[in-house]
Amino acid sequence: MTEPTSHTLEVPGAILHYDIRQAEGSADPLLLLIGSPMDATGFTALAARFPDRTVVTYDPRGAGRSERTSGGESTPELHADDLHRLIDALGGGPVDILASSGGAVNALALVARHPEQVRTLVAHEPPAAATLPDREQALAAVADIRQTYERDGFGPAMAKFIAITSLTGEVPADFADQPMPNPADFGMPTEDDGSRDDVLFAQNLMTCTHYEHDFEALRAASTRVVVAVGAESEGQLARRSGEAVAERLGSEAVIFPSNHGGFMDGEFGMKGDPDGFAAALRKVLGE
Repeated sequence: MTEPTSHTLEVPGAILHYDIRQAEGSADPLLLLIGSPMDATGFTALAARFPDRTVVTYDPRGAGRSERTSGGESTPELHADDLHRLIDALGGGPVDILASSGGAVNALALVARHPEQVRTLVAHEPPAAATLPDREQALAAVADIRQTYERDGFGPAMAKFIAITSLTGEVPADFADQPMPNPADFGMPTEDDGSRDDVLFAQNLMTCTHYEHDFEALRAASTRVVVAVGAESEGQLARRSGEAVAERLGSEAVIFPSNHGGFMDGEFGMKGDPDGFAAALRKVLGE
């Protein structure tokens, strides 16, 4: 695998930045690693474990190097169109995709619209809260986090976000009224700096979690869709959502090593098991 080369792609409302790690002589489809709102840097460890595959990573609009040229929230449909255009720029596909968290929501939206572009999608822990049995409580809790961000800023919103993502079991109806941890306990700012343009809270939180997937299109798609969940995430919202998505697709979620950031090796302070994760991904991809 060569060192990554960086490229740009102009799309409606944004300029996307993406990186290609070329594997000379590889006959396999491109392997696209995507997250949201996490940018390409979160996949450094996993990309390094596929030296025999040409690997592409990218920064979603508004994240990392990818600047938005128009405002508003970034919807899964918008991200899916960005991915559609990116795959076109890479030759049209079909590609293999490992998509994690919000990236999995966006990749599912892509497959529902352009299944011909994706051979296999491994959707890792999509936070598809609208699929949960306790969807009303979960969506209300997410809405409260957004309201906290608008009212109090980043630190208090992130403290609530950490609380709900680490919660085991159903989301309580009184989540918004429960005492929340101090942002300082997580190293987060306690003072409001007045900004309201955070890529998670302002641009993606509501649209991602509230997205209604087209399961009829996904079940009919030519793409092989595999939902993966973390072994250490049992009972947490993202894993429960992944399991609910798999059930709606008529399948069962595949257990991958570690946690929600299982492919990471300390990036963003998250320590997973990238060796085990890569081995599980290779198995699912049939390698």
